[in-house]
Amino acid sequence: MAVAVGNSRRRCSYVRFDIIRRILTRFFETEVIMVMGITDIDDKIIRRANENLKVGHLLCEESAPFPLWFFEEAINWMPIWIGKIQDIPRLPMNISPVALARIYEEDFKQDMASLKVLPPTVYMRVTENIPQIISFIKTIIANGQAYATSQGNVYFDVNSWGERYGVLTAVSPDTQGEAVDTDKRHGRDFALWKAAKPQELSWSSPWGKGRPGWHIECSTISSAVFGKQLDIHTGGIDLAFPHHENEIAQCEVYHQCEQWGNYFLHSGHLHVKGSQEKMSKSLKNYITIKDFLKKFSSDQFRMFCLRSRYSSAVEFSDETMNDAKNVLQAISSFIRDANAYIKGQLVCDPVREDVLWERLASTKVNVKAAFADDFDTSRAVAAIMDLIHHGNRQLKAVTKDAVSPRSSVVYGSITSYIESFFNALGMSLEERQVAVGGGNTALLSNVMDELVSFRTKVRNYALVLPEATEAVQMEEGAVGAKGPKQEQKEKRRQLMQERKPLLEACDSLRGDLAAFGIHIKDRSTASTWEMAEGGRAEQQAEEKS
Repeated sequence: MAVAVGNSRRRCSYVRFDIIRRILTRFFETEVIMVMGITDIDDKIIRRANENLKVGHLLCEESAPFPLWFFEEAINWMPIWIGKIQDIPRLPMNISPVALARIYEEDFKQDMASLKVLPPTVYMRVTENIPQIISFIKTIIANGQAYATSQGNVYFDVNSWGERYGVLTAVSPDTQGEAVDTDKRHGRDFALWKAAKPQELSWSSPWGKGRPGWHIECSTISSAVFGKQLDIHTGGIDLAFPHHENEIAQCEVYHQCEQWGNYFLHSGHLHVKGSQEKMSKSLKNYITIKDFLKKFSSDQFRMFCLRSRYSSAVEFSDETMNDAKNVLQAISSFIRDANAYIKGQLVCDPVREDVLWERLASTKVNVKAAFADDFDTSRAVAAIMDLIHHGNRQLKAVTKDAVSPRSSVVYGSITSYIESFFNALGMSLEERQVAVGGGNTALLSNVMDELVSFRTKVRNYALVLPEATEAVQMEEGAVGAKGPKQEQKEKRRQLMQERKPLLEACDSLRGDLAAFGIHIKDRSTASTWEMAEGGRAEQQAEEKS
């Protein structure tokens, strides 16, 4: 089953806000409580549940209360199959809207897990909070900002809220116009309660059978958890109006407070390359998460998100994804080289430790400052890459034997900081850990370490010719011994010929592994290996199976 989250563009919002959540907890030591409200009943869910084919629409809201903070991310997700009608799986014709919602809710959770989005502290479903929603609406009516109609609908009276409506997006209620073909008093009034239609799931209320409107669901759930004040409220930029604007109005009327939410963070849209169009299911220019993860890793997508501000629109393409992949590859390559240096496998000239210690300290300061500046992840990543640049400048391999002590501590501290930085943001940098055999997880790293170690021993045996050294000693000690000298030279040539196939086999193995994205680097008498970012070895293995 394929799931397209948030018309695909929402996938970026979820990861971006997950990054912000991790920054707050790991870098600023702020306790984060996250509530995810799931709207498991709405117009399209009801309509899809009545269809024969297994297609559905679920409207969810991610909310994340940090002590008094509420994350909200409205998402639409719908499974799409490309193929013949008879190939599409079917559900029972009489499946209920709530049961349908549960099925896709679980799919959504799986896709979030595959993107390494942390699960919420608690899930809250709308259908499990109907009494609270009805009570919330009754209070708004009692406070004079909502009205019920003869048709059984309840609307928020935007005009009655006056200039307080539109504080977030500077929308004036005077520009709303008159209602047309509806029982609203004014065009911008919005539904708090919708009268039930024939054969539609509904609940009893003081206004007759019906179900809640979208905006009131979010306000009720957030108020049930956090009361009358939030620190942070988040969502896609398209939710600023009318959704967030309506939530503010509802909650401030209900709680009779001057300011319900302190901050609203809105993420930018995900655009298709070469187009100003946002990625959208309705525009048919999206890719599902499951299909996306067949080509790219969750770490690569997270790096793609990190390279821009959460509030910026971002262009999605193979090119921008490959750029993110290359950045990850550069980071992993540096860490491997630094570890090889620490182990003595990479021989370098003496290192200027004072310069590297200073760079590490300034990087930590710059990263914290970037995160404190509206969670500027792009600037933080740039600081990390600058540290890697200076670290690489001193990791120049030399052919001569090392005579000076290695600066292992400074490079160990740098790699530890870099790894902890990305781990804190939800990235493992462990592209060596690959699932082998179509689902049986194994550590390819251990296998490769053993293989490269064995190859190194074979290669060193083939390269080192002790007889040649003995020949030199005999040449110096027995000048006139022409016979033994020639004999030793001949023996050396013979050994070289005998061991040549071993070197050729080592080179052949290196070339074969390179085709799978695994690159062996021979460094004097030691060898290291690295895997191309994205697990090309795994992809090749799947193609061959």
